[in-house]
Amino acid sequence: MDVTPSNAAQQSLVGGRLCLDFINTVDEHASAHPIEYLTSYTELVAWSQHAQVLTAAEGQQLLTGAARYPDEASATLAAAITFREALYRIFLAALAEETPATDDLAIFNAARAHALAHSEIAAVDNGFAWRWKVDTDDLGWMLWPITLSAADVLLSPDLRQLKECPGPGCGWLFLDTSKNHTRRWCTMEGCGNRAKARSHYQRKRQTTQTGEPS
Repeated sequence: MDVTPSNAAQQSLVGGRLCLDFINTVDEHASAHPIEYLTSYTELVAWSQHAQVLTAAEGQQLLTGAARYPDEASATLAAAITFREALYRIFLAALAEETPATDDLAIFNAARAHALAHSEIAAVDNGFAWRWKVDTDDLGWMLWPITLSAADVLLSPDLRQLKECPGPGCGWLFLDTSKNHTRRWCTMEGCGNRAKARSHYQRKRQTTQTGEPS
């Protein structure tokens, strides 16, 4: 993948679910030259704060640990990207109504088991809620809620709302929750406007070739 300067904390969160926004941390994901947002462990933490997976204090705690254990931080980033790409292929298979690759499901299920092993149900003011049993030595715990988000989508009727942006090379995934399920693009400001511009150019070119007034 190509590498771009830090943009993780400015990435558009348009997927409709945490796991889809995580999958979309690659620009032009379906192209021959996708552009990586998660270029470092610091960027992984920055995106996690941007997506409200981590608080600022939690992010700082992880960065302090990463500075102490840089090799583990690098390994965590590599594992996060491997996990993301497995998720991407699983959701693409679901879109195509195909069976995901065994290796991808194995990666996902291992991550899910790890996340569940670090979760518990805790009493809160209004009843009960999930709570993470955070191991301060685990630099990858921001992936746990992403993992359970993916499990929720895959096992729910929401999966029927999944779409892939048809912009050339885009590949971003999102849930179409529009009233009539007519959403087509990841964003109108991005792929939508580019498609309109291409359509306008093609019409103008055709008019020029035929000699008819525009």
